[in-house]
Amino acid sequence: MAVRFGPRMQFILASLERHGIRMRSVTASLKGVDSMRAEWINRVSSLGLVVLSLSALSPVLIGALLALFGGQDPFHESDEGTGAHIFQLSIVALFPMTLLFFVTADWAQPVRSARRLAFPGAAVVIAFALLYYFEQYT
Repeated sequence: MAVRFGPRMQFILASLERHGIRMRSVTASLKGVDSMRAEWINRVSSLGLVVLSLSALSPVLIGALLALFGGQDPFHESDEGTGAHIFQLSIVALFPMTLLFFVTADWAQPVRSARRLAFPGAAVVIAFALLYYFEQYT
């Protein structure tokens, strides 16, 4: 499939070819820029996964500590508090962030991607496990 460029781009490519830079090297460098951008987006999305998973874990952990040591039981209150809403919004925000992470992941190195998912995944599993335990067994 041939790529068609506009007149400005054709002028730029012609001037590059006059200086010894071929069309292949230009498209290869453009692909390199795209892969660098995807890698940067992947790093930012993995950081977003960590932040969102910790923001989902923190209200559950605070509620668990209050239930164990503070004498309050925030898990069985009639009105959901701010912590419950923070948890819910964090979990909802995890879905598009995870999708962005998977779309920009480098599948040539799956172990690297799995390592970036390990901590956020563990934090979310711990949050749901604590939430289940304190709602069912206390």
